[in-house]
Amino acid sequence: MRAVYILWLRQIKRYSRSRARIIGSLGQPLLFLLALGFGFGPTFAKAGGGDYIQFLAPGIISMGILFTAVFSGIEIIWDRQFGFLKETLVAPVSRLQIVLGRTLGGATVALIQGVVVFFICLVVGFRFERVLFFPIALIFMFLIAVLFTAIGTAIGSVLEDMQGFQLIMNFIVMPLFFFSNALFPVQGLPKPLQFLIHLNPLTYGVDGIRGAFGRGFLFGLGTDFLVLGTLTAVLLAVGSYLFSRIQL
Repeated sequence: MRAVYILWLRQIKRYSRSRARIIGSLGQPLLFLLALGFGFGPTFAKAGGGDYIQFLAPGIISMGILFTAVFSGIEIIWDRQFGFLKETLVAPVSRLQIVLGRTLGGATVALIQGVVVFFICLVVGFRFERVLFFPIALIFMFLIAVLFTAIGTAIGSVLEDMQGFQLIMNFIVMPLFFFSNALFPVQGLPKPLQFLIHLNPLTYGVDGIRGAFGRGFLFGLGTDFLVLGTLTAVLLAVGSYLFSRIQL
C-alpha cells in the first residue's frame, strides 16, 4: 500500500503547484453561484422556493468537485504522451495499486476543491442548519469525487488524444450537471426529464449534500448513500480494469 500512498501524495503535490489551475477551477462555480444565485433568487422566492442560494449552494459545491474530478483523467493522456506514465507502469507494483493511488489523489484534490467552494458559498450568504451532519456531507462529497475521478480515469485510459478527451468530457460532464437536481427542484418537471434525472448519479450526490445541510433528503439518506456508493464501486472497478489494459 506504500505505492498507493506515494501516488496519492504525488497527485496532490502536482495540483498544489499549479496556482493557475486552482484559480481557474474556481471560476466556473463562482460564476454560476453569483449569476444564478442572485439572478434567479427573486424568481425562486416568488415561486415559494425560499432563498435560492440555500438551494443552489450544494449543487455548486458538487459542480466544483465534478469538474476537478473528471478532468483529472486528462493527466493520464498527458503522462502517456510525455513518457511519465511508462516510468510509473514499469515500477514493481501492481497496476491496481497505481490506479488506486491516482484515483484517491485526484478525488482528494476534488474534495479540497469542493470544500473551498463551500467556504465561498458561506461568504455569499449560504447557511447550513445541521452542523452535526457536516461529516455526512463530506462523505457524499468524497463519494462524488471518487466516482467521477474513476470516470475520468476510465476515459483517459482508452483515449490517446487530449482534444478527444475534452470533446467527450463536454458531452458527459455538462449533461450530468444540468440533468441533475443541482440547479432546480425535481418536483413538477415533465416525467421524461424526471426519469433522466433519476438515472443521473450526480443527482443522488447533490441530494445527499443538500439533505445533510438541512434542506431535506428527496430520496432519503439511505437511498442516496446506497446508489452513490454502489455506482462508485462499480465505476472504480471499470476504471481500474481499463487502466490495467493500457498498452505503451
